[in-house]
Formats: sequence, structure tokens, C-alpha cells
Amino acid sequence: QVQLVESGGGLVQAGGSLRLSCRASESIVHIPMGWYREVPGKQREQVATIRGRGETTYVDFAKGRFTISRDDANNMMYLEMNNLIPDDTAVYSCSGYWGQTYWGQGTQVTVSS
Repeated sequence: QVQLVESGGGLVQAGGSLRLSCRASESIVHIPMGWYREVPGKQREQVATIRGRGETTYVDFAKGRFTISRDDANNMMYLEMNNLIPDDTAVYSCSGYWGQTYWGQGTQVTVSS
């Protein structure tokens, strides 16, 4: 029903920044959404969430470095990542809840030291 497509991943040196984007095929108005990441051998973990009215939450490692935002008019959600470290290397996926949870395929972020 809903398609989510991430973009903006890539290779970056430690200390650099990336901005991830998530495009939804349906309206995201009132939709709670979030960014998650996954590395081989580890379970997917939450990075940040943003509620329909804009309230945000961050996991500890993201606080002060990452910023989640949304643009409801364009069905877009973003994750601005600053001061990246190698441990941030992962596949980052966006998610939203339209009566059920939908996931994008993810975008690879690789941080070199």
C-alpha cells in the first residue's frame, strides 16, 4: 500500500555529514515516522522518531549529532547526520505507521576513519 524510498547514503569520512531522505508514496500527514539502522550480525535499532505533530525522540548515540525532520507537503522525512563516526556505518531505513508499519529498503551509510 505504501512505498518508502530512502536516499542520501554514501561514503563519508569520520567527522563528516550526510543528509538522508525518505520519500513516501502516500500522505504522511499525521503519520508517526522514524529512522532505524542495521548492521550485519546485529538487530535493527531505532535512531530517531518523529510524531505527526513534530515531536522527536533520539537514541543516545544520536543526541546532539542527528536531527530528524519532516516535510508533510512533499511526503518527505529527513535525517541530518553530523560529526559521523565509523560506528555509524549501517543501513539506514525509514518507517511509518499507516495502520500498519511500512519500511523502506534502506540506504547504506559508510563512515571511514
